[in-house]
Amino acid sequence: MSTLEKAIQYSRNSFANGEFIQRLGSLIEIVTDSKGSVSAQVLREYYTKGLFNIFEELGIKSKIIDNPINDKPPFLIGTRIESPEYKTILFYGHGDTVPLQTGDWYEGINPSELKVIGDKIYGRGIADNKGQHFINLMALLSVLKTKKKLGFNLKLIFEMGEEIGSPGLFELCELYKEDLKSDVLIASDGPRVSVEVPTIFLGSRGAVNFELEVKYRSGAHHSGNWGGVLRDPAIRLSHALSLITDKNGEILIDQWKPNSLTSEVKGRLKVLPTTISETLDIDENWGEPGLTPNEKLFGWNSFSILAIKSGDIDVPVNAIQPSAKALCQLRFVVGTEPLKIISSLRKHLDECGFADVEIITENAINFEASRTDLSSNWLKKVEQILQNFHGGQIHVIPNLAGSLPNNCFTDILKIPTIWIPHSYKECSQHAPNEHLPIALLEQSLILMTDLYWNLGD
Repeated sequence: MSTLEKAIQYSRNSFANGEFIQRLGSLIEIVTDSKGSVSAQVLREYYTKGLFNIFEELGIKSKIIDNPINDKPPFLIGTRIESPEYKTILFYGHGDTVPLQTGDWYEGINPSELKVIGDKIYGRGIADNKGQHFINLMALLSVLKTKKKLGFNLKLIFEMGEEIGSPGLFELCELYKEDLKSDVLIASDGPRVSVEVPTIFLGSRGAVNFELEVKYRSGAHHSGNWGGVLRDPAIRLSHALSLITDKNGEILIDQWKPNSLTSEVKGRLKVLPTTISETLDIDENWGEPGLTPNEKLFGWNSFSILAIKSGDIDVPVNAIQPSAKALCQLRFVVGTEPLKIISSLRKHLDECGFADVEIITENAINFEASRTDLSSNWLKKVEQILQNFHGGQIHVIPNLAGSLPNNCFTDILKIPTIWIPHSYKECSQHAPNEHLPIALLEQSLILMTDLYWNLGD
C-alpha cells in the first residue's frame, strides 16, 4: 500500500470508527453565535477548547490575537514551517455562526448538538463553517500521520466574526502581513455547484447594504382628513425603488453594471449545470436580459430589497405615515467600482427628481468583490489534482455568488485564492436544520487528503 493509499485509508478509518464525527461534535457544542450575546471571551474558547488539540497533533504553533477593533471577536494565527524550500499554503476558517434559532429546528434536534438523522448530520455551523474547516484539518492530519510530513509549509488564520462582516480582519492582515506571507490560500466555504461534483471557486461577490428613507413629518395623519394633500412617503419610496431596476429586475444604473463578464468567464460558466435547487425553480426572465442563469449568478450584479417598512401592516390605523424605509443590498462582482456604488445611486435619484430620498450607509456590512485570475498556475495545479481524484471534469466558477472576505488575501496579502467548498445549496446554512449529507462529508475528507498529499514535496 502506497503512502497516499495509507493516508486515504487513515481518513476512511477516522470516519468509520466515529472519531471524525465525535471530534466535529465537540466543535458544534461550543456556541459561537457572533450576532448574538456571546462574548469575545466565549468565542475565544472555540480556539482553546476546540482547535488547540488538533493544532498540537499537527505541530502547529499558534497564538490568539485580540481584534484590532475594540470589543470585536479575537483572531488566531498559526504556523507549521517544515522547510524554507517548500511552498507555503495559507489556511482560513471562521468558527462563528449565525444564531442557533433553537425551537425552529426539526423535532428532537438541539442545534448545539450534532445529530445524525438518516443520511444527514445536523448542527449549527456544520456547513458554515465549522464542518468545512474541520474536514481540512483532519485531512492534513491524515497526511501527516502517514507521510510523516506535509511537504509544504502551513500558515493559518481563523476568525470569529465572519458572520458580522469580519471586523478587524483587514487591519489584522495589514499588521501581520509578513507573518501571513504565503504562496496561495486554499480554504473551504460556501456550496458546491452540485452535490456530487467537487467545485473550485476563486473569489466572491462583494456586498453593500444600505437604507433608503423618506421622512416628511413627525407623526401619522388621518388618511381621510389629509389624504390627497400630504405627500405619502411610502409611495415616494416605492417609485424611487422602481428607478433602481425595471419590473423584471434589470439594473437601471449604468455604474452598477460590471465590465468583467469576459468570454473566458462565460466559457467556464457555460459548462456548468444550470443552478436549479431541489426546491426552487429559477425565474428565467428575471434579471439582466441576454444572460444565462449562471452568468447572472456568478458573473453579474444583483439588487435586492431585504426589508421594507411604513406603518404596521398587522395593525393599520387609516393614516398617512410620516416615513418609509427600505433595507437594500447590491451584490457585485469584480469590474464594479465599489466607491462609486452609493455616489452613482445618489446622482441617479437626484436626476430623477428624488432628492428627498435619503441614503443611509453607517450600518452597512461591506465585502469587496475579488477574483483570482482564471489563468492562475495554482488553479491549474489544484484543478488537475481534483480531476484525477474525481475521475472527470470538476466545476470551476470565477467567484462565489455570496460574499466572503476574500479580498483580504488577494488585495492585502497579494496571493491567489483557491476555495474548495464542502457544502451544497440545500444545506440550510443561516437557517434552522443546517446539515450536511454524510456521504459529502466523507468524500470531502478523502478529497482533501488526496489534494494535500499531492501538493506536498
